[in-house]
This record gives sequence, structure tokens and C-alpha cells, in this order.
Amino acid sequence: MPPHKTKDGSLQIWPRKRAEKILPGVNWKEIGKTSNKKGLQGFIGYKVGMTSVFVKDNTNHSMTKGKKITVPATIIECPAMKIYSVRFYKEGVVAKDVIVGFDDELKNKLKKPKKIEGKIEDEKDFEDVRIIVYSNVKTTSVKKTPDLIELALAGTNEEKIKFIKEKIGKEIFISDVFQEGLVDVRGVTTGYGFQGPMRRFGIGLKSHKSEKGRRRPGSLAPWHPARVTFRTAMAGQTGFFTRIVYNNLILQIGKIKDNNINQSGGFHKYGNIKTDFIILRGSVQGSTKRPLLMTPAIRPTKEQSKKKFEVIELRP
Repeated sequence: MPPHKTKDGSLQIWPRKRAEKILPGVNWKEIGKTSNKKGLQGFIGYKVGMTSVFVKDNTNHSMTKGKKITVPATIIECPAMKIYSVRFYKEGVVAKDVIVGFDDELKNKLKKPKKIEGKIEDEKDFEDVRIIVYSNVKTTSVKKTPDLIELALAGTNEEKIKFIKEKIGKEIFISDVFQEGLVDVRGVTTGYGFQGPMRRFGIGLKSHKSEKGRRRPGSLAPWHPARVTFRTAMAGQTGFFTRIVYNNLILQIGKIKDNNINQSGGFHKYGNIKTDFIILRGSVQGSTKRPLLMTPAIRPTKEQSKKKFEVIELRP
């Protein structure tokens, strides 16, 4: 008897269609309820690839405490970000959007406004304030056009306005947002196009004596009710879905000029890292050079929170 294997395709995630945008939207209200971190609540990064990291396990009550072990990890390059505009919310909708910065790299992404407004002190009647940021991706080897996204701030409205005033016209680095702990990674998975039900849902291969094909379900539906439900494994789009990977442990955050982790000849299909980077334990979704959004962990677990690793070196 073959070992028991659960079906790969989750019925909880439906419909399985291509993502509308690469950087997904975020429910910032839910993150604000669970996050204790002040300041900016997210950062844009670009997936470099996976590697093996040689670490020392400092986790309490761990079977390998004090020993040197190898763990899988993902490297994400994080170029600096800048503030494009400030959004003031009232009654859950945008009351005003004040543009505070427009650099040359935004010309290929947005139409330059006739007038740049830089006064945010005039806004008094608002319930919440968020910022539109863009990544200075031209400093990397990924592409030239920056990515824009709305990010939330934590704290009181006075603390948010103070943070915005300090960062207008200045660069925001990954070390200003995250230091250690857990993060959630939001992004789009690797796309595989149109695939059959075996690849898409993991159903088994039928007998060679089966009728009407082997790589398909045996029955689509009963006679009555006379319809095919969404629970039936059917062919269709596989991959390129918006997904979240929860509770990724931060192993290291650094600058490439201080800690050169580039491999000889660069990383596969990526090249060399030129700016800041973050190393996360385990794997995250997406292909190489895929834009990802990192946010504070919305539902951290005790098992992941207590883990502590001291990075010794990266293995090629």
C-alpha cells in the first residue's frame, strides 16, 4: 500500500485566478491591532534566492542548543524607500492626498503633477494617516521602474505626523523598520500557466484501463444536482496567486558594503546584491526578482518566536 498523502490543492483558496497586481493590498487595521512596533509597518524587497546558512542555535530547551547547524534561508534585497505622498483618512475613505516628493525615477511610473504640495501641517481634521512610498530599485540589478504601495504607520496621529516630517525627502532603510523577530511576507507565487488537475490539485493517476483519460478525475459531478461544483478538481491557472507566508524568522539584516555576501559570479538568475539585504529562515513565495512586501507578524506563534540563531556564515 502506498503511504497516505493528502490532496495538495486547498479548497479554502478560491477562485484560483491570476493576481491582479504584483504587490498585494494589506488590511492595515488588523496588523495595527496585533503589532506592538512603532513607526512604519512594512517594507518592499526583491527576492534574490535561497541559500544555506551556518548558524549557532541559541534557542532555549532546543535539542541542538549551543551547537552549529545549517538552516535553509531566503535572501531578499531591500533598496531604500522614499515617501511620494501622504494620505489623510476620514470615515474610512481618503479625504486628501498630499504629494510631498517626486523624483526623476517616478517619471516612467507616474505623470508628474503641475504642483508639488509639501504642507501637511494644514490638515487637522482626520482619523488616520498613511503614506505612499516607492522603492529606489534603480540602485539594484532588478529593474529601473520603482514599485509604489501604501503603508501604514503605528502610533498616535501626532507620532505619525512627526515620523513623516522626519522622513520627507530622505531615504528609509530596512534597518529602520525591522531589527529582529518575525515578519510576514506577502507576494505573488511563481506562475506555471494552464495546468491539468494532477499538477494543480495533486489528484492521483487513474488506472491504465480507465476511460476518457488517466490524468483527470473519474467523475465531475452526480446527475443531480446537475452542475459541477468548485470542489471538483479541474484544469486551469496554476500559480501566480497572491499568498502570505507567516512567521518568517529574521536571521540577519545588513548592508552589502559592510557585509559582502555576494557569491562569485553573483546569485543565480539575479546577479550581485548592491544595497541592503535581509535573510529570512525558510522559503518564501515567488520567483527570482519578485517584489515582496514584508510586514510585522499578524499571528506570531510561541514556537517560532522563541527561536534564536546566531549567523556564522553563508554557504554557497
